[in-house]
Amino acid sequence: MIVFASVKGQQGGMPLKSIRIIILFFSLLWGCSAVAEAPSAKQQQNIQGFIDKMVQQHQFNREELTALFASVNIDPDVIKAMSRPYESRPWNQYKNLLLTNERIQGGLAFWKKHAKALARAEKLYGVPAQIIVAIIGIETNYGETTGDYSVLDTLTTLSFAYPRRSAFFRSELEEYLLLTREEGLNPKSLNGSYAGAIGQPQFMPSNVRKLAVDFSNSGQINLQGDSKDAIGSVANFLKHHGWQRNQMVAIPANIQGKGFKLLNQKSKKTQYTQAILESHGVEAMSHYPNGLKSSLVNLPLADGTEHWIGFHNFFVITRYNPSNLYAMAVYQLSEQIQALRAQQVANTP
Repeated sequence: MIVFASVKGQQGGMPLKSIRIIILFFSLLWGCSAVAEAPSAKQQQNIQGFIDKMVQQHQFNREELTALFASVNIDPDVIKAMSRPYESRPWNQYKNLLLTNERIQGGLAFWKKHAKALARAEKLYGVPAQIIVAIIGIETNYGETTGDYSVLDTLTTLSFAYPRRSAFFRSELEEYLLLTREEGLNPKSLNGSYAGAIGQPQFMPSNVRKLAVDFSNSGQINLQGDSKDAIGSVANFLKHHGWQRNQMVAIPANIQGKGFKLLNQKSKKTQYTQAILESHGVEAMSHYPNGLKSSLVNLPLADGTEHWIGFHNFFVITRYNPSNLYAMAVYQLSEQIQALRAQQVANTP
């Protein structure tokens, strides 16, 4: 059994001043929030086709689904949020938004509170505790801000009013309806992110169904209120996507000349040996493990570019979020949390 709780209106652990600054920023950037509206005639036609599929493939009740979607709204704010993600910012701005002292201290507190669960997850799945902590910290500020968008409205909006990724979100809408049916939940009852992600780890519905785990051994999976389940689920996700135990994530690089432009810099897979990188003017600024392949990671700045060498585990993190900025933020936050924890342990009598 999977347990959820509605969190509409939750502000989380952010200081009120920070919340006001963020609200002001987005108000200036986007203008006043648009009013949600009923689907257009074309969207209603596409929704009807989706209902047909759910009835035929999954034996949903047509009348119940028709009534459900008759109450759904298209949310323009979801489209705006998807069109201007955090990851569209330069790396220096993105980093400053996420790698704050508050988030580092919060990670330390979260680690201390859940040390046993994190140690068990690291042993079982091979994923370092600090990586798990950092992901939950970036996704939901350690479970404090899990989102106040209606998951049903959000996934419907992105399925039928966001053509660029409609196929992906239509699949997630299908998974969501299957999930809520399996768990006996009202599809209108759950809230999440502007992308339809749910709970402390911000899992999409397909990942909830496939990769969420009952890590607290309570007999049910509770990604909303049980941090142990969130910890185990994040670790299981990364392990499922190929996390390699005791392997590095990334190291900084220095660039000489223009030979690096001949390298494939868009691939999410490791391709090059250290010798090949060096032959293209890419120099590792710290120890490069023998035998590992890697790829060049470029992080755009407001003025220039920051260069890193990414190993396999770096690109595993991008399975959580495809942005290299996101993966680097997770890695750097994890390093800072780990360093602070080590310092605290060393200073403990």
